[in-house]
Amino acid sequence: MGKTLTYANDSEVNDSKSAKVDIAFKVGELIAQKAKKLGIKNVVFDKSSYKYHGRVKSVADGARKGGLEF
Repeated sequence: MGKTLTYANDSEVNDSKSAKVDIAFKVGELIAQKAKKLGIKNVVFDKSSYKYHGRVKSVADGARKGGLEF
């Protein structure tokens, strides 16, 4: 079976911005892994109206580290 992502309770995770950015980076890496399994290497990242910083940037950075090309 596949890997499962477990979530911690609010009391276990510090609500600091850095913790949320770290989680977003890991989400980006997971997205890259799943895309690579499907044979997807090149993607377009549409951030919509969100600024390109913080969690949005972290997801993109994680996906790049995971091997996706933007």
